[in-house]
Amino acid sequence: MTAHRAGSGPPLVLVHGLGGSWRTWQPVLAGLSASRTVVAVDLPGFAGGTPPLPDPSMASLTDALEQWLRAEGLADASLVGSSLGARMVLELSRRGTGADNVALDPGGFWTDREAAVFRTSIAASVGLLRRIRPVLPGLLGNPAGRTALLAQFSARPWALDADVVRTELEGYLDSPSFGAVLDDLARGPKQQGAPAGTLPGRLTIGWGRRDRVTLARQAARAAEAFPDAELHWFPRSGHFPLWDEPEETVRLVLERTAGGVSPG
Repeated sequence: MTAHRAGSGPPLVLVHGLGGSWRTWQPVLAGLSASRTVVAVDLPGFAGGTPPLPDPSMASLTDALEQWLRAEGLADASLVGSSLGARMVLELSRRGTGADNVALDPGGFWTDREAAVFRTSIAASVGLLRRIRPVLPGLLGNPAGRTALLAQFSARPWALDADVVRTELEGYLDSPSFGAVLDDLARGPKQQGAPAGTLPGRLTIGWGRRDRVTLARQAARAAEAFPDAELHWFPRSGHFPLWDEPEETVRLVLERTAGGVSPG
């Protein structure tokens, strides 16, 4: 795999969500890299520079990431994930990989009905993006367009950086593994938990109160599955706290991961 690296200090591995790339983390990179060596990975088959796996799935992506972390000497580094990446961080925590880990709005804790709605809504959104791709930059360049296209993902879409969200949404369209992994997330096994006392370090699960992708009520199921985890709510955030509440995200990550220094 490839990764974007920045900063100095204890290592912090960032794992993006479905269809994204390391650029997903741009709103928080400066804050995190001020006191940490940030290693923002590009998962195979999505918007970054890593080619797809032969059989892309939640399990194969997690296996590939775990192997890469061990090869890079990062198996004991703190891990931070968003969405799909958050579920991967939970799975790696369950396996004993990482240190003080943070999972932001993870998938895998839905009911069968919620999973079906998740898949249908995301597939419909991506289908719309394909139809309007020629005009997508113009639409995302104004607050009204961002609000119309990103209401599912953000509590304040009009306030988001246009370049960040354009890169993210175009990544969904260009990711060869997007459809296969979406199907696996919705139709495959739900996330397993970890008994008390089995995690490699401190685990924090962060959740946006206004999340319309992995609904806020799923947080209770995640907390039950991982009884040692600390649950943190982002009151003004949708599915991506790193976009909606970047300063709070930086504070949380630096406070909850080993060796971090909280700003201010």
